[in-house]
Amino acid sequence: MAAFPDKFAKEIFRLALLLAMVCHLHLSTAAGATLQLKTGEKTIQAEVASSPASRDYGLMNRHSLPADNGMLFVFPNEQRHCMWMRNTPIPLSVAFIDQKGIIINIANMQPGTYDYYCATEPVPYALEMNLGWFLESKVLPGTAISGLEKAPPGR
Repeated sequence: MAAFPDKFAKEIFRLALLLAMVCHLHLSTAAGATLQLKTGEKTIQAEVASSPASRDYGLMNRHSLPADNGMLFVFPNEQRHCMWMRNTPIPLSVAFIDQKGIIINIANMQPGTYDYYCATEPVPYALEMNLGWFLESKVLPGTAISGLEKAPPGR
């Protein structure tokens, strides 16, 4: 560490360094670009979470999600991926989607829980929306989601 003439300057430097690290963490965990997805008559504005940090952070600490908006999780491989709701205060539904864009299964998730909500088959995508959105929109397992081909690859 650099030499500082007094304790005050040293503490200012430490605080600035801490602030820079927090800002970097926030930027690296924030979702990337948005992507427009479609299913039937419905258009979805989806934030894309394709990096490990953005997938880990997901929709944590959000207190609302606009109508017809969600988050698309893009994984680097097809697995029976699971989601949880730690630090997520809004109830959500998640659709697990296969490589062809077909919804395999949908789970309704309760806020702030550590329960796991998992795909019933290996999938590369999960789409989180407000609780009940899929049912209300008549978007059920077997329904196709288009626009996924424009998503960045999972890392």
